Amino acid sequence: MSEPTTTTPNGAATGSQDLADPAQRRALMADVVQEPGSSKPDPILTVDRIQRHFGGVTAVDVSHLEVQRGLITALIGPNGAGKTTFFNLITGFDRPASGKGAHWSFNGAKLDRTSAPKVAKAGMVRTFQLTKALSRMTVIDNMLLGAKDQSGESLAKAMFKPLWRDQEAAVLVKAEELLDRFKLLEKKDDYAGSLSGGQRKLLEMARALMTDPTMIMLDEPMAGVNPALTQSLLGHIQTLRDEGMTVLFVEHDMHVVQHISDWIVVMAEGRVVAEGPADTVMANPAVIDAYLGAHHDTDLGDDDLLSDEVISELHHEADEDEARRAREEGH
Repeated sequence: MSEPTTTTPNGAATGSQDLADPAQRRALMADVVQEPGSSKPDPILTVDRIQRHFGGVTAVDVSHLEVQRGLITALIGPNGAGKTTFFNLITGFDRPASGKGAHWSFNGAKLDRTSAPKVAKAGMVRTFQLTKALSRMTVIDNMLLGAKDQSGESLAKAMFKPLWRDQEAAVLVKAEELLDRFKLLEKKDDYAGSLSGGQRKLLEMARALMTDPTMIMLDEPMAGVNPALTQSLLGHIQTLRDEGMTVLFVEHDMHVVQHISDWIVVMAEGRVVAEGPADTVMANPAVIDAYLGAHHDTDLGDDDLLSDEVISELHHEADEDEARRAREEGH
């Protein structure tokens, strides 16, 4: 007998493992082997043999990676680990090394050599380390740009308002509902460039949701965000997961990672070196070596793995990164 199927909000057929309760979806991971490239019960994203070189440096060399549907997966690693380059490759913003047999699929559809707009249209949408809000457009106009399949954008239909008037009204309602959800509605007529760094992060996430994505990929969503907005962002990310969306995010803040992640993937020198739930992956010797490298020259007992001193060092590195990005945004 074939496995029973259900239908997602965007019409994609899924197996019985597409469960509504996040706790049930997490429970599916209990028997997953905690090793690099482990198989998942219901992967929404599968990546094989993807490499990227810059000169003589291998930035990404991922043999196999699967991302489980409907959970929050964190992609962590030290600076230069290849996390953002990996994001760029699988979302069509960069191309992998040729002749390596790279292959990746999303929701059952092959995405090799697919352009960034087509990747987004397939339901895999991302944000960036440095926000891409259009500063000289209003907040609401930034949101409206994110809506897909707008009839009024067709040259043939643009001259006949009755053909797209109702759709435009529905898009506007949706944009305002999202802005309200992200506490930006009162800013809708302000220029996006007038928003704070944290508000631009919220705007970028809200605009990404205008496309009705199946999976959202967040590249350092907390970087440069004040503590109050950090809590708001965390809440939004967890809500997306609870509503059934898959979240894959890059983050340096270990407290954030441990707090909201259902599964963690660790990269170092372009490779996946560890996978597992937060409560075990942080004690993995490969993770400690990846972060501390040559500085890790003592034999730590189990109680000392990623101790407060180590976590403080990691936070210091992350703070320096955030300060650098904030300076870059200021120019």
